[in-house]
Amino acid sequence: MYEKFYGFTERPFNTTPDSKFFFPSAKHTEALNSMLYAINERRGFVVITGEIGAGKTTVCRTLLNKLNVNTRVALITNSHLTQRELLAVVLEELEIEYKGGSKQKLLSSLNEYLIQQLSYDNNVVLIIDEAQNLTPKVLEEVRMLSNLETEKEKLIQIVLMGQPQLKSKLENPKLEQFKQRIVVYHHIAPLTKEETEQYVRHRLAIANPQTQDTFTPSALEAIYKYSRGIPRLINILCDSALLSGYVFEMRQINVDVIHEVAKERDFHYKPLDIQIPDSI
Repeated sequence: MYEKFYGFTERPFNTTPDSKFFFPSAKHTEALNSMLYAINERRGFVVITGEIGAGKTTVCRTLLNKLNVNTRVALITNSHLTQRELLAVVLEELEIEYKGGSKQKLLSSLNEYLIQQLSYDNNVVLIIDEAQNLTPKVLEEVRMLSNLETEKEKLIQIVLMGQPQLKSKLENPKLEQFKQRIVVYHHIAPLTKEETEQYVRHRLAIANPQTQDTFTPSALEAIYKYSRGIPRLINILCDSALLSGYVFEMRQINVDVIHEVAKERDFHYKPLDIQIPDSI
């Protein structure tokens, strides 16, 4: 709706994950590189955590675009699964034909496929999003998948992505063997104030390379303080502010617009010990 008014080729603050808009902050880049390293070197388990809206899914989409062409990926986004359902979904994602049967038969079908892929010099990756929803029994099943290996390397690389509760769940003594298998653990923290400003400008520049100062400095400061540096919340604030600016024919978004949008969207993220400017 507001794209033409601001000269954008597309909406710069869409909340759906789009690797085109990946912002290479130090935290997100480290998470991405850690996953690429563990996968390419066939190291096994990787765990990535972050708050809701921290950018985990966007990092995942960027990862998929950077993987070697010889990499086969099973991406699971519905993590409310039983042990058998997990194996069945993995087989379906990898397009492995199977005729049902016991859990052991499903595991055998997967193992045959993995050995075949190794002979082709292909790498196989299992990515589970929202992994904090996995039950301890299913997590143990995931660990058992990591037992599929040769003397030198893992047959399947496993990436678990989830909210901070995932790390707490892995502290369960019953999952000690699982925890010992993790070779890379990375937590994606919120953006800093400077990174938030860079993030906003980065997305604006992708939508319109000629754009300049669409948000005033005080507006950017307010965006950070309301969002706490969480990318999804930044996107919600900025998208709503641009829509409001379009309605009122404002070429530049000031802090008053951000205050109004935050109030309308019922934002309750302002730190009590930080003052947000009342106006320009």
